[in-house]
Amino acid sequence: MNKNSSNILVTGATGFLGAEVVKQLAATGDNITCTKRELSKIPQQLLAIQNIRWLDADVLDIPALDDAFDGITHVYHCAAIVSFNPARKAEMVKTNVEGTANIVNLCLKNGVRLVHVSSIAAIGMAKPGQLTTENNHLEETPHEDGYAISKYESEMEVWRGIAEGLDAVIVNPSLIIGAAAGTEGTGKIFAGVRKGMKYYTGGSCGFVDVEDVAKSMIALMDTDITGKRYIINAENWTWKNLLTEAAENFDLKPPQREAKPWMLGLAWRVSVVLGAISGFRGLDKVSAQAASKSMNYCNKKIKKAIGIEFKPVSKSIGEICAILRIS
Repeated sequence: MNKNSSNILVTGATGFLGAEVVKQLAATGDNITCTKRELSKIPQQLLAIQNIRWLDADVLDIPALDDAFDGITHVYHCAAIVSFNPARKAEMVKTNVEGTANIVNLCLKNGVRLVHVSSIAAIGMAKPGQLTTENNHLEETPHEDGYAISKYESEMEVWRGIAEGLDAVIVNPSLIIGAAAGTEGTGKIFAGVRKGMKYYTGGSCGFVDVEDVAKSMIALMDTDITGKRYIINAENWTWKNLLTEAAENFDLKPPQREAKPWMLGLAWRVSVVLGAISGFRGLDKVSAQAASKSMNYCNKKIKKAIGIEFKPVSKSIGEICAILRIS
């Protein structure tokens, strides 16, 4: 990427990942245009940065997006609705998929290079005992997981654009963690431990610090790589080890009892009933099923491409817990 002639657009710049991408880009002195929804609040960490232009442009608002693309040479597409609430499935699929299609079309129209944020949810699982790689493809999208459907179909829009000549690269982050999440998103995991979590689950998953995801995206943009996707994953941890490490950082007793799959199944069903009665939403079916699965990811491809050394997950956990302790 030619730093002297780049004008950068970041969608979803008020989100957890988008804000970190903007923060890192701003440190290089690039001219950055950030889109947000009209009612979205600009993160405190970005308010004082001078080389950012903020525009209200929903990803479904094509005229507003068209204006945002004026003079743009590079796009980081981070905007997406993330929810496991079945009631938001249709909204999420529409926004994420149609929004990505709009971004792809405008990138094609304007000859813009794109880094698209997908997810490990859009990648198929490897055979038991093997690490999932970029070569694992979903044979079919899980009907009950609206988020997975939306990320898979969004990624398909990018591949469609690539077939039409789009200069693009795709990143598939594992579970993104970081102190800036607070008590939202993956921050809920650590907030739950702080309150005294008694159970752990038997599964495992990949984790990566938000700083490394943003760093990987920017490094990929600065290459000639196109038409490829990359899993962004630091380490694979069992949920038991992750929760134990977090508890020890809070000087608390780690969870001692395993929540068996049948217990999780009962928990999400009770949550559905309570939600129908009172509006309270607790554990959802998709999360309950995932918590008992071993989902481990390979990061060799991204390491080879950009030479990144990931922040240890234990360090990220320490930083997260340190912030939560004083909040």
